[in-house]
Amino acid sequence: MKVYLGADYRGLERKNQLKDYLLSNGYDVIDDGAYEYVEGDDFNDPAIKVARDVREDLGTMGILICDSAHGVTMQANRFKGIRAAHCDSKESASLAREHDDANVLCLSAHFMDEATMQKITKVFLETNFTGLERRVRRINRLDEREDYD
Repeated sequence: MKVYLGADYRGLERKNQLKDYLLSNGYDVIDDGAYEYVEGDDFNDPAIKVARDVREDLGTMGILICDSAHGVTMQANRFKGIRAAHCDSKESASLAREHDDANVLCLSAHFMDEATMQKITKVFLETNFTGLERRVRRINRLDEREDYD
């Protein structure tokens, strides 16, 4: 599975740790930055890059990391076809995939250690969408908006 990975300066260290974990577990990882620590850089840039890559490369997943995970989640969800979920537990990751077919996982560098991120990521990437009709209907309604990027 191909995974697009991105973070701002606050998530850079965790992104690099998670990248190593994913590579060691056989994932095809595309690093969308940040590539170096630049204090105060904007979370928007990696979130936009990952969202666009996941949207254009069907069947792939994205992972975004920033301080709280709130900013990257909000930014990614502005893109049609992106269902970014801020997950803080294995259970929330499982439900995001099973119920909402989330395709971008958003994680907090401030509130999670490396081991917790790995556990949540594993569940997110290994859980399948249930495909129930009502869930598909609800997901399709997510893109009922007036404007897009």
